[in-house]
Amino acid sequence: MVSTSAFRVHFPNLLKKHPDAVAAISCAVLVFLGWQTLNFGWIGVALFILTAAYVIGGFESAREGLTTLFKEKELDVDLLMIVAALGAAGLGLWRREYYMIVDGAVLILIFAISGALEGYAMQRTERSIQGLMSLTTDTARVMRNGQERTIPISELRIGDQVLVKPGELVPTDGLVMEGFSTLNQASITGESIPVEKTVGDEVFAGTINGSGALRLKIHQPPESSLIQRVIRLVQQAQNEAPPSQQFIERFERGYAKVIVIAGILLGTLPPFLLGWNWEDTIYRALIFLVVASPCALMASIMPTVLSGIANGARHGILFKNGAQLERIGQVRAIAFDKTGTLTTGKLQVVDVLSNQRSTDRLLQVAAALESLSEHPIGEAIVQSARQENLTWVEAVNGQAQAGRGITGKIEHQIAVVGKATFVQAQAKPVSRALTEQSQQWEAEGKTVVWVAYAGEVLGIIAVADTVRPAAAQAIARLKRLGIERIVMLTGDNSRTAHSIAQQVGVDQVYAELLPEDKVGVIRQLQKQYQTVAMVGDGINDAPALAQASVGIAMGAAGSDVALETADIVLMADRLERLEHAIRLGRRAQGIVKQNIVFALSFVGVLLILNFTGNITLPFGVLGHEGSTVVVTLSGLRLLRS
Repeated sequence: MVSTSAFRVHFPNLLKKHPDAVAAISCAVLVFLGWQTLNFGWIGVALFILTAAYVIGGFESAREGLTTLFKEKELDVDLLMIVAALGAAGLGLWRREYYMIVDGAVLILIFAISGALEGYAMQRTERSIQGLMSLTTDTARVMRNGQERTIPISELRIGDQVLVKPGELVPTDGLVMEGFSTLNQASITGESIPVEKTVGDEVFAGTINGSGALRLKIHQPPESSLIQRVIRLVQQAQNEAPPSQQFIERFERGYAKVIVIAGILLGTLPPFLLGWNWEDTIYRALIFLVVASPCALMASIMPTVLSGIANGARHGILFKNGAQLERIGQVRAIAFDKTGTLTTGKLQVVDVLSNQRSTDRLLQVAAALESLSEHPIGEAIVQSARQENLTWVEAVNGQAQAGRGITGKIEHQIAVVGKATFVQAQAKPVSRALTEQSQQWEAEGKTVVWVAYAGEVLGIIAVADTVRPAAAQAIARLKRLGIERIVMLTGDNSRTAHSIAQQVGVDQVYAELLPEDKVGVIRQLQKQYQTVAMVGDGINDAPALAQASVGIAMGAAGSDVALETADIVLMADRLERLEHAIRLGRRAQGIVKQNIVFALSFVGVLLILNFTGNITLPFGVLGHEGSTVVVTLSGLRLLRS
């Protein structure tokens, strides 16, 4: 009784989740029973059971084939299989060789099993989407009227305050209002190293909170969260066929018509031209319909492409469609934007030279004045002083002169920070060593800030946009990968550009470019190298990203523009992911070529065996469907890292 109840509970769920598998198993049982009853000589019972096997195993294929025939006016492989099976059954009834009906049933069975296996294989490629969806919670802990309530995510409103406790999933994108913690952002960026978040920082839905409690403020609707946009983009990519698949689909429509015409000719001409008997002629024509069908060829591309897209999503590489997975593997030249791509895009203090024994006083005076300013250079100096755990007396009467510097009073003494001419005009003469060092830093592309206090120059501070730590290594790897040309495009001055280029190892530099100038460089590279990738931040480089064969947005976590502009988005600020994307594209190309060669070769072998009379219908079906399963599973190899 318990087992019966369990069956009643689980079978409907199994049928709902895996209808193809249930149909294939049922068909297998019926074929076995039909074959056994034939062995006992129960012809009527056997025909009834085998008819049920035909209906259950072939219903879905017949429905799809007839739908394609009547709605799209096209022939497809499903209909060819059903015609071949019914032809075998009809020939068996005519000749009273009922085991031929079993042959047709076996054809239906193997086709059903193949469909179930292909469905299972394709479900494997959907797991990345399901995995992303599993990172979104259904409810959030929200503070309303001073009380904590748990409500559905769909009821969250902009301005709501959400509490995220240690170890919990962040329910939606928000800004940290209170608290400090480290978050695992692997679901968004593919980067497993936790990232520190504090007041003012943005956090993303689907990331995992660490040991600290956070109070978030919702600043956008939950459906607009980054994780939801990524899910939609990956789903869109999986639903769009790449050019190679579109070509194969067009080829399949014409190919199916050719197969039908050839099948009719093979079923009618051999008795007149070759002296075959009608039974053998029809039987061989039916086998021809089976083995010549392009099932394996049709399965050569999409499983591979979908597996590549899933692999990329798991590693923080978002392909907007399958075409870009193909193209990235063909790239011969790459153009990089400088700021925010090869560099961090954030100014930092990189050198300090003081006239005194310690640099602390120099940084304290500079930070006191620059804390009155919102200029990026000033922010970099203040941040550097904080990192040194320095404190300073607040400056008063601050006056900024655009493009020159800032003055103010610190402890009743005049302090000056800014360009050399501005500072030196209000201080005593400086040493030659200080001037020479300033000139050297400027030659290296750094911005030099002079600092004076009470009429005396305290020293100089060099500020620069620093190169990403992994940039040089990533470019070296791309060269080893066989990329023929790597260039850098920037609107910055030539001196700074060449300094950065020398550090990272690019082949050529194009400096002082306007956005339209970058497009011109991309076109020039395309004439020479055909397939060219452009890597940028997705905002200022939008025209160049659009012109490139493959546009790649760098450092795109949270960037709407990058998600919309680029063909490929690297969700983490790591250039080495580009190498993984290219390797993935090349591997996908290789697997697709292997699959196509295997599929066509196997069809050729089966056709030769058929015309030499060395195969039966079940063997032809087994070989044909087996090759389809092989190429499908071959494509799933890309799911592995």
